[in-house]
Amino acid sequence: MTILAAALAVLVGLSLGLLGGGGSILTVPIFVYVLGFAPKDAIAAGLAVVGAVSLFGAAGHWRAGNMALRPALLFGVASMAGALLGARLATVVSGAVQLFLFAIVMLMAAVFMLRGRKPGVEETGTSAGPGVILPAGVGLGILTGLVGVGGGFLIVPALVLLAGLRMKQAVGTSLAVIAMNSTAGLAGYLGQVELDWGVIAGFIGVAILGSLAGVRLVRHVPQRALQRGFAVFLLVMGLLIVYQNRGVVLPPPDSSDDAAMTAAGH
Repeated sequence: MTILAAALAVLVGLSLGLLGGGGSILTVPIFVYVLGFAPKDAIAAGLAVVGAVSLFGAAGHWRAGNMALRPALLFGVASMAGALLGARLATVVSGAVQLFLFAIVMLMAAVFMLRGRKPGVEETGTSAGPGVILPAGVGLGILTGLVGVGGGFLIVPALVLLAGLRMKQAVGTSLAVIAMNSTAGLAGYLGQVELDWGVIAGFIGVAILGSLAGVRLVRHVPQRALQRGFAVFLLVMGLLIVYQNRGVVLPPPDSSDDAAMTAAGH
């Protein structure tokens, strides 16, 4: 693993430690554009990295008492089923389509971060039943398996609004759910992709060190300013990836003209 990749692995860990999410949003582009992985391999590798780092963070929240077991199991089991389905769906779409969808998720995450969280939302105390939580978990799991995102930026508000958790509990519980659905999503990719486990293990180790640093820094960094800066970064990266994979929704330039010329030649 190069020095640049190691530095970016620290950034992934810092993101998880400071924000409680965002790791997979960074990991997949790093594996594609820095480490040279194919898109499908990068998505599977990202699931391995984010799953491992999230599990490490979830263990810390468990020890601190910031874990709600019942919502974690409900959301986690449902999202695992969805992640397996999403990974199977990935077999019928191209890597370019997956990267395009991934970029759309990046842009959604940026909008969520720029809008911020409404004051007092963590004090609702209301809890939806399994009939609402389970379908939401399956939907988030499909997203995880298909495009390789842990979905923390969606899971945290879902746990707050649907399970009635306070923010600290939602963050800790979200990390457990991310670890579960990332593991299931990775299992769905095994046999479809070829992974360099040496590089992935090194990336995980460095990212964990970064997450420890992030946990220490979180008390000293203004969260709102950090979220806005990260959101701007996501906007730029998301738009760049959309542009690079625009062929998914737009025909190649001059394709109609070439076809007309070919027909005229005959």
